[in-house]
Amino acid sequence: LGAGFFIYGPQLALVLSLGSGTHVFVFSTRLGTFVQAYESRIIPQRTQEFAINAANYRHWDEAVRLYVDDCLEGTEGPREKDFNMRWIASLVADCYRILMRGGVFLYPGDRRKGYGQGRLRLVYEANPIAYLIEQAGGAATDAITRILEIEPESLHQRVPMIFGSAREVARITRYHTEPSNIGERAPLFSRRGLFRA
Repeated sequence: LGAGFFIYGPQLALVLSLGSGTHVFVFSTRLGTFVQAYESRIIPQRTQEFAINAANYRHWDEAVRLYVDDCLEGTEGPREKDFNMRWIASLVADCYRILMRGGVFLYPGDRRKGYGQGRLRLVYEANPIAYLIEQAGGAATDAITRILEIEPESLHQRVPMIFGSAREVARITRYHTEPSNIGERAPLFSRRGLFRA
């Protein structure tokens, strides 16, 4: 079992895992072949970067909006640190950036017609990326369930996807599974909840 992708840019890179870590190779024009640039790449567990298409904010469920809002509030918010938002709009480019720098990628399902179950194909988009990310010490879920544990029902089945730094992915899962720990929007009184005044 293995997974990989090529990424084209200032250099041609191959990201590959055959089950013993995620390795990065770059093409050497001098040698005419790929040479290993990183062996067993490890994603940092903590991050201050997230990638999401913010233009779809109004379509997201409450858990995703709360997560993004908490990040955007920076040092004055509950996360007490500033975050950078990225959106390359390329699954492999975002994955490569996360492998190199850390971070988290969110492509949630949303309320638009045809987007409720996400847009990425489980078998040939989400699964290979999830495998590479997990082999690099990260995590990949559909917001609740580990991507690699989802049984495909069809070849082109779509799925929401969140992947990257393991601790951040776990935090996003908690936004979905433990809403009482996050609070709720209350426009007159800011956000409040059982653990937040």
